[in-house]
Amino acid sequence: MNITHPRWVSVLALGTVAALALSACGGGSNEARVGSPTTPAGPVDLRMTVWTADAKQLALFQDIGDAYATANPKLVKGVTFEPIPFADYTTTLTTQLAGGNPPDLAWILESYAPEFVDSGALANVGPVLAGTQGYKFDDLMDSSLALWKKDAGLYAYPFSNSPFGMFVNTDRIAAAGQPNPADLVASGDWTFDKAREIAAATAKSSGKQGLIVRDFNYKAWEILSTVWNGWGAAPWSKDGTKCTFTDPAMVDAMTWIHDAVFKDGAMPGPGVTADFFAGDSAMTITQISRASALDGSFGWDLVPLPSGPAGHQNVIGQAGIGVLDKAKHPDIAAGFLAYFTNPENAAKLATYFPPPRKSLLNAQTLVAANPKLSEEQLQAVVVEGITDAVTKPAHKNFAKLQDAVRAQLDAMWKPDADVKAVLKDTCKAIEPLLAG
Repeated sequence: MNITHPRWVSVLALGTVAALALSACGGGSNEARVGSPTTPAGPVDLRMTVWTADAKQLALFQDIGDAYATANPKLVKGVTFEPIPFADYTTTLTTQLAGGNPPDLAWILESYAPEFVDSGALANVGPVLAGTQGYKFDDLMDSSLALWKKDAGLYAYPFSNSPFGMFVNTDRIAAAGQPNPADLVASGDWTFDKAREIAAATAKSSGKQGLIVRDFNYKAWEILSTVWNGWGAAPWSKDGTKCTFTDPAMVDAMTWIHDAVFKDGAMPGPGVTADFFAGDSAMTITQISRASALDGSFGWDLVPLPSGPAGHQNVIGQAGIGVLDKAKHPDIAAGFLAYFTNPENAAKLATYFPPPRKSLLNAQTLVAANPKLSEEQLQAVVVEGITDAVTKPAHKNFAKLQDAVRAQLDAMWKPDADVKAVLKDTCKAIEPLLAG
């Protein structure tokens, strides 16, 4: 079995955010032998781009890279991990690709997965992973692989699967005379409507904010998927060709968000800066990695996302590691990816990145990496939160869509906005991008 190298073309930066303008053209011809890459004339240097600058994470990566080089001296001289700031990551990566200087491996954000996969910018690593002795490919959850598949190929390993949950300030909620969200979870009454009631009452009582969808800031609209999935809503159809912002479920969800801001004061309005972890709000929707910001200055808890009219839906942020098709050494890079993500190293990476391996998704494994969280919290929010989860919106034309949707939704963030009309205009604006 061989790793295949699909067709690839130059990558262009478009708009204010990096965009991939990829169309098919002549592809690579190198082949990688599963488990035993073709031996080069001399050992090579591998390079992987990452968006973390965390010293502990980089040290772990380097330990794994050094161990691989030591075990494979004829193949690899060394592995370099190149940090790129998150805000500039995709722009920088696509610039490297367009300039003929691609890394051998790269982290890819879920929103851009369809664009990278469909364009042929990534090599099919499925046969290498499945064929590597001891890799236990069947241990990978099918749901975690969905974004990275095309036809029979797998174009990245989903190394990070981080669920969204709700952090709550239990001191502030109790002071406002509101019910404890954990009790509502236990009784089956933890809903978005109940969370909105608690948020509004707590904001009124404390003079602070109620519920914050962290990192939304009236710009990153896709993070609102952590709310609208409770309505069963989506911005476009599953095949990415039809706008569904005007579907009744999305209209209802966006109306709920609008009213939570402008009628109830349950959510902060545009221009308001507030940080849950600094004590500025009663609740925040975010990922578990933020727990490290808790300093013990107030009582807190972590609970699953509330249920909406369509029931409870788990939402995750995901990132994959792919081998660039036009990398200098795609065959050797694929072999290193199989080593970097094998069961033993995946357990080490689980310290920071919730893995896609079923055998590692348990509270006992994860609690060592998250000492501020209990096994019960990790079980409810992480282990169960990854199961059958959906990712944030993704599309092969996401960069352009992100800008276009944000521009249209600006009209919604006003007290007297006609939500239905704004969403209708949004569909008009993005339909050509969905069809393209």
